[in-house]
Amino acid sequence: MESRSWLVALPAVDGRQYVYRVYAPENALLADLFWQAWHCHDESAYPRAWDVFDAALIRRVG
Repeated sequence: MESRSWLVALPAVDGRQYVYRVYAPENALLADLFWQAWHCHDESAYPRAWDVFDAALIRRVG
């Protein structure tokens, strides 16, 4: 299966949105994309992102 590029925007407690590029198959579960981006954000030095799936914006690109 070919990987596609997805953009996952996570709102954070500082009022900003942090956007992550996630590579996953076209039929990937949106929840899996969310958690992959959230864990990447959680390991960074940025302010804490909300861990609420419904608050994330997920779009396929490319």
